[in-house]
Amino acid sequence: MDRKEKRIITIREVKEELNSEEIKEKEHVAYPFIEGENIDLCPPNLDHIKLYAKWVNDSKARIYARNNRPHTVEDITKWFEPSERRGLSDYITFEIWHKRDKVPIGTCGFGRINWISRNANIFMSIGLPQYWNKNLGTEASRLLINYGFKELNFHKIYAGIFEPNIGSWSVAEKDGFILEGIQKKTIFINGQYIDARKYRMLKKDWLKINI
Repeated sequence: MDRKEKRIITIREVKEELNSEEIKEKEHVAYPFIEGENIDLCPPNLDHIKLYAKWVNDSKARIYARNNRPHTVEDITKWFEPSERRGLSDYITFEIWHKRDKVPIGTCGFGRINWISRNANIFMSIGLPQYWNKNLGTEASRLLINYGFKELNFHKIYAGIFEPNIGSWSVAEKDGFILEGIQKKTIFINGQYIDARKYRMLKKDWLKINI
């Protein structure tokens, strides 16, 4: 395939998706749960499920997100269906909403939440490459960390980032995460085994610089 023919999700496509025949009757507004300067963190919107499917399957966006199998719209819809298990969920997901452009640009949240030990894995994926390297990941991460420590009372937030994903681990270090160690040759991507960087942030350390 010629490079010019390679499919890239554009802002125009996002807005066209939001105004498609299936959903044009609905009001397309954000319902911020956490408000930031350039982005808001909103509850997942099932009207945008086709966008989520595009992001999850996009060859550029998925490469370091462990998405090595295709996911259908139906698969992704099930992620947001109520669980039959009782008690608190072990994950919390947000849609990242770009305030100026008025479009969703990715998802983020906490996974593997341990409500007894008060720790969780932080995750994020900005599905539109046009919004990479604009400090939006840093802002989303800081909003999540603040929410995790101040509202959910987490003791520890941690993250695992693959070595070649320089953008993501640069965000982690910029936000104050401490590198705990490197797992050697732990994941197979693009024909080779690569390292994973393990980061953590403790609430007591975060409070020292956020009082």
